[in-house]
Amino acid sequence: MPDVAALAVFIPTFFFVSITPGMCMTLAMTLGMSIGVRRTMWMMIGELIGVALVAIAAVFGVAGIMLNYPDVFDVLKWVGGAYLAYIGVNMWHSKGKMSIGDNKPSDVSRYSLFTQGLVTAIANPKGWAFMISLLPPFINVDRAVAPQLLVLLAVIIFTEFTSMMAYASGGKSLRLFLSRGDNVKWMNRIAGSLMIAVGIWLAVS
Repeated sequence: MPDVAALAVFIPTFFFVSITPGMCMTLAMTLGMSIGVRRTMWMMIGELIGVALVAIAAVFGVAGIMLNYPDVFDVLKWVGGAYLAYIGVNMWHSKGKMSIGDNKPSDVSRYSLFTQGLVTAIANPKGWAFMISLLPPFINVDRAVAPQLLVLLAVIIFTEFTSMMAYASGGKSLRLFLSRGDNVKWMNRIAGSLMIAVGIWLAVS
């Protein structure tokens, strides 16, 4: 299991990044409004599996470098920290706008919804970069990797599912809230500040 201190940093950071409007959350809200929450869950299942696969690949890929090339990992740690801080700065400067299409799918199959969620998660280069930068430093290679990864995956899946459900079930009310004033901008700034802080923490730890 990861250190309690590491989890205390990881959980709020991932939560605010996950809940911030993005590709998957916008998709969940659009589908929730157009085909209902129950059918949208097929897309969510695909997305969660895709995110889990990306997280597992990121951890084991970088963990191999950590074990075999510790000097290279020190460089990657600084690069990863810098990348997270870069994402945080970009989120701070975000204009806080959501792009929600007006197209409403009328009769989409469960398989199509599942595939859409899976492909969206796996084909997202930002998702890969985020997982590679954020997850491995929370893994202690002196302990068994699998139990630590399972705990982090549980946090990721629970957070992603909760966020997508909030967007899918919030529907028009949530859309109105996010389009009002600077609400999205402040959500981006909170998540961006956490990303910058975690990026610095990972680089110097």
